[in-house]
Amino acid sequence: MADKIKLSIVTPEREVVDTEVDEIIAPGWDGEFGVLPNHAPFLAIIRSGELDYRIGDEVSSMAVGFGFVEVLPDKVTVMIETAETEEEIDLERAMAARDRAMEALSGKAADVDFENARAALMRAISRIQVAQKNKRISQRSVERQYRSSS
Repeated sequence: MADKIKLSIVTPEREVVDTEVDEIIAPGWDGEFGVLPNHAPFLAIIRSGELDYRIGDEVSSMAVGFGFVEVLPDKVTVMIETAETEEEIDLERAMAARDRAMEALSGKAADVDFENARAALMRAISRIQVAQKNKRISQRSVERQYRSSS
């Protein structure tokens, strides 16, 4: 049994990830799914959300847009519209986008394309979650270190 699985994440503009990982958690159309080495092959639709992958004890997260994934026993290829790592996300901009989308969905604005506003809201929420996720994890690590040294 293989210990790792090759992960390739690409957008129309760039290759975002090309590495071997232990596990992948992706936002599928019908819900989140996980992939481990030697997984059964399948194709799936990716929705906007948070995609995580684990190498050893380290988990990396990114906000992704709509796309597709091909899972093979030894390789996962994710082809998506957009992908942003925590470092690439401007948290203030993501929060402003969330607020604009929520305003549009409130029904107060005229000529609103509700489907586009809903999609914008989902993207903004994913970006906010990814940007804040590692900050929470880092804070917990600091708190654990502090407690263990006391």
